[in-house]
Amino acid sequence: MSLGTAPVPPPHGPDEQFTAGRRAAAEALAAAGSAERTVPRAPDGRPLFPRGFPGSISHTGRLAVAAVVPGAAAVGVDIEPAVIPPRVAAFILREAERRRLLVPAGPYTARDLFAAKEAAFKAMNSLRTLGEFLFWQITLGQSGGALTASYRGESVPVWVRPEADLSFAVAIRL
Repeated sequence: MSLGTAPVPPPHGPDEQFTAGRRAAAEALAAAGSAERTVPRAPDGRPLFPRGFPGSISHTGRLAVAAVVPGAAAVGVDIEPAVIPPRVAAFILREAERRRLLVPAGPYTARDLFAAKEAAFKAMNSLRTLGEFLFWQITLGQSGGALTASYRGESVPVWVRPEADLSFAVAIRL
């Protein structure tokens, strides 16, 4: 996996976030060995990575990140800076996810699991084989310390890295 990051310059709006995301994608593509570094936008808004270099982009108002995994079927990445309120966590996380995965029973915060579901959604939805669905419909589970996201019989592993001020998640569909 190759990662790229780029700061989002002031005024930190949608145009600056888009540009920073494409800079991060170019960096990740270069690190992955791609000669093509341009990532245009599909009609539905998704980034179109070069053939053979599946990738994903995420951004906040301050930071953009991109992940590229040559040989994967699809990749999803997400960064979340916001604290997820309990009411939102109750909506996006199933009871079993809250009971088993959230601190103190599990190792994750609601923000970590929100990022995990978003990353998994991008990886699972990018191939358009599962029909239309919303990210919160994904089920998260843990086995042997590994986090897995599932929907309609498909599953992807998800890696989460929490930091003090954000959560970072990557899902790779092989």
